[in-house]
Amino acid sequence: MSRRIPRLFAAGTMALLLAACASTPPRVVRSGVPPYNQTYVVHGRSYDVLPTAVGYHRRGIASWYGPKFHGRKTSNGERYNMYAMTAASRDLPLPSWVRVTNLQNGRQVVVKVNDRGPFVPDRIIDLSYAAAKKLGMIGPGTALVEVQVVNPRQPAVNPPPPRTQAQGAPAPRLFLQVGAFSSADNAARHKAQLAARGFRPLTVDAGTGANGRKLYRVRLGPLANVDALDAAAERLREFGIKGFQVAVD
Repeated sequence: MSRRIPRLFAAGTMALLLAACASTPPRVVRSGVPPYNQTYVVHGRSYDVLPTAVGYHRRGIASWYGPKFHGRKTSNGERYNMYAMTAASRDLPLPSWVRVTNLQNGRQVVVKVNDRGPFVPDRIIDLSYAAAKKLGMIGPGTALVEVQVVNPRQPAVNPPPPRTQAQGAPAPRLFLQVGAFSSADNAARHKAQLAARGFRPLTVDAGTGANGRKLYRVRLGPLANVDALDAAAERLREFGIKGFQVAVD
C-alpha cells in the first residue's frame, strides 16, 4: 500500500513552526556514524564517502532537521546546533563547505557539512533549521536546490552560483531517472514496461555517458512537486524497481 507523507502546518507558535520539518519522511539517529571512514553502514545499507570534495556539484532535493537533534553529537563530534549554518551529507568528506541555492526563489546559504545524512530516500542534503529558514523552505519542508562545494577563505576560486527562477531562468523540473541504457531499443523496451504499469509521463533522453558513449536515459516526469515524486518513488519500490535517481533540470 502506498503511504503518503504527512504534512503539519505551522500556526502561531514557534513549536508548531518547528514541527514543519515533519512534512518530510522520518529521520534516523546519526550517532555512531564515523566521519572519516570511506564506507559506513546505516540500517543495513552501505554508503561511500568521496575521496575529495573538489568539484562536487549536484542538483536535487534538500530537507532539514531541527529540534529532535538539537544538542546531539554530529558525525564529526560537534554538537548539532539548529541555529548554526550547518548541514549533513551522505558522501562528502567532513568537514566540507558548500553553497546551497534554492533554484526557485534564488536564496543562497553557505554551510559547513559536519554530519551524515539524510538517510531517507531521494534527498541530497539535510540542512540545519537556520539554513533552511534562510532558504525559505521551513514550511514546505523541502526545496529544489543546487549544491556546490566552495572555499569560504578563497571566494575568488569558487564556482559561480546558478541562475534561478527568480532571476529569469526556467522553473526547475523534477524527474526520476528510472534507467540508463547504451541501447535505444533497450531503453524503449524499459519505457514500455513502465508504461504498462501505469507510470507516466515517460521520456527517453539521448545523452553521453561518463565514458563518452551514447546513453539513453528513461525518465519519469516532469513531476509536479516533491510529494508527487515521493509517491512515484514509493510505487516504483513496490514494484521492486530500484536504482532510480532524482534529476532536477
